[in-house]
Amino acid sequence: MLKALIFDVDGTLADTEAVHLEAFNHAFVQEGMGWHWDTALYTQLLEVSGGKERMAHYWGMVNADVKELSAGATQATIHRLHEIKTAYYENAVNNGAVQLRPGVLALMNEALKQGLSLAIATTTSPVNIAALLRAAVGADWRSHFLAVGDASSSPLKKPHPQVYLQVLNDMGLQGSQCLAFEDSFNGLRAAMAAGIRTIITPNSFTAHHDFAGALRVVPDLSQVGLAHLRDWHAQASTRMA
Repeated sequence: MLKALIFDVDGTLADTEAVHLEAFNHAFVQEGMGWHWDTALYTQLLEVSGGKERMAHYWGMVNADVKELSAGATQATIHRLHEIKTAYYENAVNNGAVQLRPGVLALMNEALKQGLSLAIATTTSPVNIAALLRAAVGADWRSHFLAVGDASSSPLKKPHPQVYLQVLNDMGLQGSQCLAFEDSFNGLRAAMAAGIRTIITPNSFTAHHDFAGALRVVPDLSQVGLAHLRDWHAQASTRMA
């Protein structure tokens, strides 16, 4: 029986990536890095989960021939960049730059009314989650979710299933009792590794990903209600029996 819906955040709950890209580039200018990520490069870099990890990966790309003299200095710079980037992103969200994707809020409300639990499983930071959901749901947004897993509580990033396993443990549920909502290959692999069937809603940054194994791939959630989800979940459970 379906008991909970677990949502990724960036790209799934909202089309956030364009604003994240803008925030990264702002941080690079502020710190005089001489870096600029265009959409094509950022789309490639999104294959690395986590903002700090993404910058560290890019650092290695542009400094491939330079011997690292101080790993601590590099990490300090990345940490400073991430702080600047996060502050810019939070301000942008607070000013209305990001809204939930079609159908997300309606599906959440329907699930809550019918007694299902909601959870968040993301590799983004707590500040980013709070900024988005506070603006979209209200100051009491946290009360809507039985569990929230994020970069602070699950440092191993997707496609590692750590964040999903944490959320399942916090809810006291099995993966087979839940559905996950993701937008990327890494997210899909993480959810599947935790035994959770997954609905994919791609966006312009992830439409080219391989979504083999997903329960369904739909443009967004505007035409997806709880009856559809129960049906899809029941059919998959029957096939596995």
